[in-house]
Amino acid sequence: LFIVFKRSSPAFANALARNVVGSVGARCMSSQVVPRTQDEIIAKPDSAAEFVLSSLDKLYNWAFTASTWPMTFGLACCAVEMMHMAAARYDQDRIGIVFRATPRQSDVMIVAGTLTNKMAPGLRKVYDQMPEPRWVVSMGSCANGGGYYHYSYSVVRGCDRVVPVDVYVPGCPPTAEALMYGMLQLQKKIKRNRVTTMWYRKY
Repeated sequence: LFIVFKRSSPAFANALARNVVGSVGARCMSSQVVPRTQDEIIAKPDSAAEFVLSSLDKLYNWAFTASTWPMTFGLACCAVEMMHMAAARYDQDRIGIVFRATPRQSDVMIVAGTLTNKMAPGLRKVYDQMPEPRWVVSMGSCANGGGYYHYSYSVVRGCDRVVPVDVYVPGCPPTAEALMYGMLQLQKKIKRNRVTTMWYRKY
């Protein structure tokens, strides 16, 4: 009875009206100010130009998702699990992952292991030789943040200080299943990428 009385009171009606008007006004303001997201443009393009660009993005990203070729860059014990992912038990080839021995033909770099200060310039040089678009997977605690050798004078505390990282795979060492899951997440990220508007990210 108390709830019915409170809901039927004029104060409750006025408060409800203010909330409704405020929410409608906020939606109107947000529709005028907030631009559309990339997912909204791809899902429902407004113009022919957006339709063409989003279709090109879908085709380009589909091709890259089905053929992610990582650069073989094993630095420490994590490379053993990386090789395990390429073996017959997990068979990375079935999802389009093929290791390449040259940076000119690869678009993904898997940093597997401890990155030292002496190796950091070589890592950056190999990354610069990869064609764009390119992605980096940081595999293991040592590549993520120094790991067991975090306080060593000769270890870089995370390869993201040298190259931009897209996916972090935790573990010491991470299993082949974890690396496979990280590669699948990278493929999802590639699928959401907009190649036609990628140029502005450099500036």
